Amino acid sequence: MSAVSNFAPSCCGGGRSVSFSGTAAAAESKFRPNMALIPRPFENDKFLVSRFALRQSSRATKDLTVRMAIVDERLARRGNVGKTSEILAYDLIQGELVRWSSIMDRSFPDSPTAVFLHGILGSRKNWGTFARRLAKEFPTWQFLLVDLRCHGDSASIKKRGPHTVASTALDVLKLVGQLRMTPRVLVGHSFGGKVALSMVEQAAKPLARPVKVWSLDATPGKLRSGGDGEDHPEELIAFLSTLPKEVSSKRDIVNALIQQGFSKDVAQWVVTNLRTNGSPGSSSSSFSWVFDLKGIAEMYQSYEETNLWKIVEDVPRGVHVNFLKAERSLHRWALEDLQRIHAAEEIAAEEGAGVEMHVLEDAGHWVQADNPDGLFRILSSSFKGIKT
Repeated sequence: MSAVSNFAPSCCGGGRSVSFSGTAAAAESKFRPNMALIPRPFENDKFLVSRFALRQSSRATKDLTVRMAIVDERLARRGNVGKTSEILAYDLIQGELVRWSSIMDRSFPDSPTAVFLHGILGSRKNWGTFARRLAKEFPTWQFLLVDLRCHGDSASIKKRGPHTVASTALDVLKLVGQLRMTPRVLVGHSFGGKVALSMVEQAAKPLARPVKVWSLDATPGKLRSGGDGEDHPEELIAFLSTLPKEVSSKRDIVNALIQQGFSKDVAQWVVTNLRTNGSPGSSSSSFSWVFDLKGIAEMYQSYEETNLWKIVEDVPRGVHVNFLKAERSLHRWALEDLQRIHAAEEIAAEEGAGVEMHVLEDAGHWVQADNPDGLFRILSSSFKGIKT
């Protein structure tokens, strides 16, 4: 298995990296990756980690043909799809049987690709362990883990507003277009679940090949956030906005969050968004936040307001939409939501599409952390029986 990243943060030392800029088409003519030249050990001799940077020119166009990228291989074969966007930060985790050079050389057959999307205040690293496990179990697959706009390493790539579910989904469509991938599976947690649904809504229909979409603990309609004893994302964002951009101690931030009534788990998760300033190993290091909190506040407001029931109740042929409800996250699911999803299941089955409801036992909202084994069993069905 190999892991490819387009972003090597300054805090990370060691390892060889290959970087280039310009359009994807121009880069292809100058550079053909060779895994023998750029390997780096990771965990054991079967795992290789490589890094490369792929940046897109900032030329603008009003007609975003990249909307087709997820579903139409003809656009992918044209070369430089999505001419306008800077790329998002991402990791590409590949199984041992994936032809690594197929990203840059279309003479190789496509490897099936799954895209994983995090939630508000998360990052692509949330999915790293889980994706590596999938790559080991399904070695013909590759897994694209993305830092959404305003989050993680993508926060340093300036994006025009508005910062919405739809614009976030379009970012990811542009990315898969630049990489000339045609995802077979889209997995989004919380906010990322709505982003995955919006990607399908914005893509051309009918789909050129089947796509399975997973919305993990997120309904397609009005957001019903935490009840008593639950952490409220809106309140969390508001409190974080009062903190300085540079802090001296992660522990102080954790304590401050707990004193404000947030859970210890959420407090410890939030400080993963702090990056060390200065040289590694320095005893006097401070920390800076890696996110764009103002943009994230806009994204969360859009998450609350965005209604994507239409795509669920009129699923395009070739799409299978899966909703996963965390057993202990009952506050996010109203009886009306469940009834509408079950009704959509029956309609979709009659029209050659699919909608399905799943329940992850023994899990709260943080599904991949609370019950990774159960989540792995449920999602594994999407990676079986795909011809490569």
